[in-house]
Amino acid sequence: MIVELRLTDEERLTLKTGAFGAVFLVSNADPGVLGVIRESIAASGALADASGTVKEALTTGPLPRLPRDSQLEIESVVLPALARAVRILREKSPHEVDAYRDLVLAAADQVARAHDGVVPAEAAAIDQIRAALAEPA
Repeated sequence: MIVELRLTDEERLTLKTGAFGAVFLVSNADPGVLGVIRESIAASGALADASGTVKEALTTGPLPRLPRDSQLEIESVVLPALARAVRILREKSPHEVDAYRDLVLAAADQVARAHDGVVPAEAAAIDQIRAALAEPA
């Protein structure tokens, strides 16, 4: 029997910070005004595929506050949030861990491909996201 525990507001915000932040991290890796529009559309399409607890987390509550000054500052917030999100889901909704990982990686990939293909900086950001979502050692 699968027992699913309800997420707190803080836990939902962590999942949202990780998912939205991953998209922002990739988008910010290769900034450009026209690209941002295409990337936003790509990200919203990918994140719309969420279901269950993950969908609830991404569609309720406030938007996360992400730093905008530098890529390093964005990484310092987003990457730990992704790792925490996996731990939260493993504890409270273990059957949704893979769905969250897949959703975040798909959104990041779609953002990277939305404007002129994947550049090395975007690929590096996706690698960081993948590592943050990986199983703990």
